[in-house]
Amino acid sequence: MSKIILNTIINSNIHTVFDLARDIDLHQKSTFKTGEKAIAGRTSGLIEYGETVTWKAKHLGVIQTLTTKIISMEKPFQFIDVMLKGAFKSMKHQHIFRQEGKNTIMTDIFEFESPLGIIGKIFNKIYLKNYMISFLLERNKLIKVTAEKKYQSTNIES
Repeated sequence: MSKIILNTIINSNIHTVFDLARDIDLHQKSTFKTGEKAIAGRTSGLIEYGETVTWKAKHLGVIQTLTTKIISMEKPFQFIDVMLKGAFKSMKHQHIFRQEGKNTIMTDIFEFESPLGIIGKIFNKIYLKNYMISFLLERNKLIKVTAEKKYQSTNIES
């Protein structure tokens, strides 16, 4: 099992960051390189506890689908999604949010296991883990920029 832990410091309030992290439309914007599209389940707006979403995208030159379900949610502090169907042997993504002063610390804990036994483990080490880190960082960058822009415009108006 591979594990990725990322912390992103965002100058915005926890509620804004939490909602952006579960925004299907924003996620699709962050994955324009892979053409990721929500095709079933929740396909736009904010995903909620118990809901599923099926994504279709081109990863590693292959069109793939991935269905995930939100199995835990405590607004605005955390939510967890797991893979129901897809290319991984297993996948779990914990999204954790903590307010520190004017900043929100967004933590991703992304755990996955590739199929194909030893071949999958080798592929993880030499390529897939770094690919997934880049994928998550791209998503987090858009969440950060969007949240900080909203926060700045709110504070200017006050």
